[in-house]
Amino acid sequence: MSMSRTAAGGFFGWTVVRGAFVLAICGWGLGFYGPPIFLHVIHATKGWSLGLVAAAITVHYLAGAIAVANLPRLHARWGLMRVTRAGAVALGLGIVGWSLAAAPWQLFPVAVLSGLGWATLGAAAVNAIVAPWFARGRPAALALAYNGASFGGILMSPLWVLSIQAFGFPLAASLIAATVIAILWLLAGQVFVHSPGSLGQRPDGDAADAQDTAPAAPVRPPLPAAALWGERRFRTLAGATALGLFAQTGLLAHLFSLIVPALGEMVAGIAIACATLAAVTGRTLLAAVMPADADRRLIAAASYAVQVVGCGALMLSHGNDPWLIWTGVALFGLGIGNVVYLPPLIAQSEFAPSDVPRVVALTVALGQGLYAFAPAAFGLLREAIPSAAGAGDAPLVHALAAAVFSAAIVTLLLGRRPHQ
Repeated sequence: MSMSRTAAGGFFGWTVVRGAFVLAICGWGLGFYGPPIFLHVIHATKGWSLGLVAAAITVHYLAGAIAVANLPRLHARWGLMRVTRAGAVALGLGIVGWSLAAAPWQLFPVAVLSGLGWATLGAAAVNAIVAPWFARGRPAALALAYNGASFGGILMSPLWVLSIQAFGFPLAASLIAATVIAILWLLAGQVFVHSPGSLGQRPDGDAADAQDTAPAAPVRPPLPAAALWGERRFRTLAGATALGLFAQTGLLAHLFSLIVPALGEMVAGIAIACATLAAVTGRTLLAAVMPADADRRLIAAASYAVQVVGCGALMLSHGNDPWLIWTGVALFGLGIGNVVYLPPLIAQSEFAPSDVPRVVALTVALGQGLYAFAPAAFGLLREAIPSAAGAGDAPLVHALAAAVFSAAIVTLLLGRRPHQ
């Protein structure tokens, strides 16, 4: 069925979700799962230090944080279609720039470009695309859309490794970037250009005379811009999300290179793909079983706890026990998707509908602003305290990730409502 027929004859929201799924594959595949591969390739082929390349990844994420904080305003002024297209082009050109860098300083301007593009295709963008189409069905819709982020890792991590080995980094980056730009350019023009109002539809596909049925949540008035920062619910949600993203991004940025000595490049790429497959499993099961009135903060805390156990297994592996490595990767992976999936749902249940886009965008921006420093921080820790046991043995890296995940759990619980 063509998109035009779907728009005319049925609820278009699920077409939007499928489009957001594809966007997430492309965005995360280039902007999130690509940099850890680039770190390894650039360090191995050019001999530039891990700390320096990790610093460029930090710039990539910092540039994205600035852009994502302003994403609601960009969408309001230019529309989803134009912003998505511009972001796809910026990310694609930036990734090609990473592959062509001939001197270390050249990584930094192209990191700014790739980071600005990644921001328009990330977590806040997916929520902005999907949220207008769903109210009570938002958990299931967002779960499906955010699964695209995990499939971005499942598909793109091995693809990056294979294509770089087959064609070299510059040609591989050019081919992948061109494909992503073409896909998102068409998708934006056919799907993201529509809104429920433009098609005469209502959230969840309800009839025009249906009564609004939002998830059970306290009735709260919209908050002025300044008042949002004084809200404990916002501060703890943003703080916990930032901590979780810091731990997750820092570990992911180095995980591939840490497990290569024990598993080899190809199997290590498959292991990263399996981590994201675990993320799909964890997110999908959670969406299926989570009650509408569930304490979403408590669920998010439990998800972080699973990742703490995964970090423990990786630490105990000492970089040379394949079974513990695979166990740690799987447990860590189960929570990967929930770090971005649950905050928008917590925001939906705790804030007025008009505040949710701003809460989500600011939460993602603050999180990205902090986790931008994670690859560099973890890289400096690796270089400052090398292990005598081998290149893959980095117990302090895994211990740091576990400690930060634990801090995120505490922060989340501090923001629970009194009656919880």
